[in-house]
Amino acid sequence: MKLVIFGLTVSSSWGNGHATLWRGLCRALGDLGHTVVFFERDVPYYAEHRDLTSLPGARLELFRDWEEVLPLAHREVADSDVAMVTSYSPDGVAASELIVEAGGGLRVFYDLDTPVTLDEFKHGQPISYLGPRGLADFDLVLSYTGGEALEQLKTRLGARRVAPLYGSVDPDVHRPVEPAPEMLCDLSYLGTYAADRQPALEELFVKPARTLPDRKFLIGGAQYPADFPWTPNLYFLRHVEPRRHPAFYCSSRATLNVTRRAMKQMGYCPSGRLFEAAACGTPILSDDWEGLGEFFRVGEDILVARSGEEVVAALERSPEDLRRIGHQARERALAEHTAAHRAMELLSILENVRTQAVERGSMLEAR
Repeated sequence: MKLVIFGLTVSSSWGNGHATLWRGLCRALGDLGHTVVFFERDVPYYAEHRDLTSLPGARLELFRDWEEVLPLAHREVADSDVAMVTSYSPDGVAASELIVEAGGGLRVFYDLDTPVTLDEFKHGQPISYLGPRGLADFDLVLSYTGGEALEQLKTRLGARRVAPLYGSVDPDVHRPVEPAPEMLCDLSYLGTYAADRQPALEELFVKPARTLPDRKFLIGGAQYPADFPWTPNLYFLRHVEPRRHPAFYCSSRATLNVTRRAMKQMGYCPSGRLFEAAACGTPILSDDWEGLGEFFRVGEDILVARSGEEVVAALERSPEDLRRIGHQARERALAEHTAAHRAMELLSILENVRTQAVERGSMLEAR
């Protein structure tokens, strides 16, 4: 099968969660014998923080101008089994028009930011990566978020078929490694700054840091403002590259997951960071949201924290208890949440849609 993808980025993990997911999926699809061509607009802010130049299992097409790359994109789409556009693709509208016009195989939209998409639609804000027909022209819409979001993609944006395709982890990249002395800490948090995540981060991270002044807390990420409420025992690493994620997690007694407001309200929204930390065997403390128990067993594979006090209580657990939780999280991630698992799920979904299309076509011919 040949898949052509028009996405946000796969070459830079700076300030986004798309890149590492696609790297794992592309490698897994390549290992299964499929061909992936990934089109990415070469924008300055990703070029300045590029941490991948070649894509194992796929071909990366970086381009500066849509009109310039259009002839190549048209040929690749016409020759494809699946042509896919993702949320936040800078050329999402033009790419969607292309895959409708060029023919080829299945037309797919993959929304890796479904709660944001639905929230913008609800408030009448323009969605930069969707045209006026919304999702009506796609044979299939995949969503990084499940639950109620799937029905809303149909009723609000006109999707005809929807299916969840959650985040995943590449266990060849994310695995237990030796701790890095400069990253040793009691609690870590890895994520780009987001204003709608800040209240929860202050409750679940900053507050415990103030309560436990003798413990070390470490944030890794990008775009944090100067007025962030730093404390003397709270340290910062600016943009931790994916190759350093395992050392980051494995240097932590525990790591924190905080979900963006729109995603938390929607539920069924596991961050890729959950699976990455779990694959490293690091105990995870997470805020609570509907569906979390579908991915990890709460209290066994993962701990839920609803307040700073619950975070402090978790950090007071014995080292043996925390190690056990981290080990069980790793076992769950390897058994259910690897990129290879998601690649197989994706192929199964695509095959089902294609089979249904063929059957429907045969029925129409019979009539």
